[in-house]
Amino acid sequence: MLNVWVIPAKITTMEKRMESMENEMKRLKTENKEQAEELMILNKTTVDTNIKMDELMKQNQVAFSAFLLSSFGPQSVGPFHNDASGPNTGIFTAPVRGAYAFRVFSKAFGSPERAVTAGLFKNDQHIISTHGHQASGFISSSNGVSLLLEEGDQMKVNLYPGQWIFDDGEHHHSTFSGHLLFPM
Repeated sequence: MLNVWVIPAKITTMEKRMESMENEMKRLKTENKEQAEELMILNKTTVDTNIKMDELMKQNQVAFSAFLLSSFGPQSVGPFHNDASGPNTGIFTAPVRGAYAFRVFSKAFGSPERAVTAGLFKNDQHIISTHGHQASGFISSSNGVSLLLEEGDQMKVNLYPGQWIFDDGEHHHSTFSGHLLFPM
């Protein structure tokens, strides 16, 4: 038999439960909306970061290899030619601050009077030299260095007085190369 006196109490209990569930559902909907907004912001930030990283990677791709166009006079080397260093000057200008690696390769005919000696200069200050000397035959020398360069720093190769290097403009015996290791 149905107890009519219990029904109102059960209805009140059910109404309280329902109200509690409705409040919990509202709270969860609000929390879900907030989390969806946060997720959108995080996704946009990730996309923006990836775009910036791609731009930096493209910007920081610096590498060159220049070759001597012909044998030159006693106190200069050049013009070295390529597009990354100054075309027809052989002077490399750092586009960004970073660690760079440079290599200089020199070749010439041996001579009792002259050595194969060239120097790598940063902003007109001597950094390293290549040197080799023998009386006859082809002789080559090379050297390399890693350096921190500031944006705008310039690198070039010079001969020392009375020294020489050789190139015929075709075989690229004497070269000057460099690349950005990483930006800083």
